[in-house]
Amino acid sequence: MAAAATPALAALTKAGVPHQVVKYDHDSRERSFGAEAVSALTSSGSIAAAQIYKTLIVAVPTGLAVAILPAASKLSLKAAAAALGVGKAAMAEPAVAERTTGYVLGAVSPFGQRKRLPTVLDSSALEWETMYCSAGRRGWDVAVSPQDLIRVTGAFTAAIQA
Repeated sequence: MAAAATPALAALTKAGVPHQVVKYDHDSRERSFGAEAVSALTSSGSIAAAQIYKTLIVAVPTGLAVAILPAASKLSLKAAAAALGVGKAAMAEPAVAERTTGYVLGAVSPFGQRKRLPTVLDSSALEWETMYCSAGRRGWDVAVSPQDLIRVTGAFTAAIQA
């Protein structure tokens, strides 16, 4: 058996999670990674924009945490802080997020991170049988059930969109 292409895919395989990798052509000049994923993955008409999620790393007084929400939405830092049980949250410094997760920005996956962080998944994900999130490489997403994401990452759900 060949090694998984990313730590995210290795983690899903190890956990026995059924998943499907969906690839698209990433434009190296693009910096709006979520919007690019939404545009590419919805072009066929078989995937709804609201099924595509982004993984953000936030800084909280106790360290770092993960917030997963629809790619086209804005994160409410106040709602994320409340969900995580802390007084405040801010976006993590990009270099810190990359070093902690092992992924580059635009390819941060909730799966296979170097260190397990508290993870909150926007409750809208529960409306879908399948959701899409980064597979750990720009231009690669992975389709999983929200329940499997919760199980593998230890996530809990809350309304965290602004």
